[in-house]
Amino acid sequence: MHKVINPKIHYFGTSIVLISTINEDGTPNLAPMSSAWWLNQSCMLGMSSKSQTVQNMIREGECVLNLPSIDLIPAVDRLTLLTGRNPVPESKAERGYKFEANKFGVAGLTQLPSQLVQAPRVKECPVHLEARFVKLHPFEEPSSLVAIEVHIEKVHIEEDLLIDAQSNYINPSKWNPMIMNFCEYFGLSEQLSASKLAPVFGPDSVESMDM
Repeated sequence: MHKVINPKIHYFGTSIVLISTINEDGTPNLAPMSSAWWLNQSCMLGMSSKSQTVQNMIREGECVLNLPSIDLIPAVDRLTLLTGRNPVPESKAERGYKFEANKFGVAGLTQLPSQLVQAPRVKECPVHLEARFVKLHPFEEPSSLVAIEVHIEKVHIEEDLLIDAQSNYINPSKWNPMIMNFCEYFGLSEQLSASKLAPVFGPDSVESMDM
């Protein structure tokens, strides 16, 4: 039997993304988020316009979307409730957020230079997506929530995740992304069954959706 409820959030399982951006003073910022969805070569990011990450993306017009695997849960957790905004926005301060300038250092993560954007990549993440800011879409006004459209310009993948060394295709059985499910961390279980979409969009297809 189904029951009608009124949940505070609707996080029915989404990938965690570590977004690296450049602050106004040229230093790097790093922020975890978990409201992202992907379509062809674009990504939509749901965030608060009060965040340092959003302000950096609007000003600089770029970012890197770093996708962590489950082994990076401790690093992501060290970034939780930290913000690059100083002073901390009142709404975030009320929820326990604190200012931190050295996000990479606190998380114990390593910066790698990007090829097309100024924002650094996160070495420990197996997937780096260099992206350009496209458009900001107001969301649930009058709240501060916005949907940020970015276009993926360059993709860096750990070779071990590829079907073979010369492939442009990721082996899904080797990729275990970190998932946020109702504000708790999860990974993926083993593959449950074959999908009819795999032959359509997989490496043997004529036309494919890589990401």
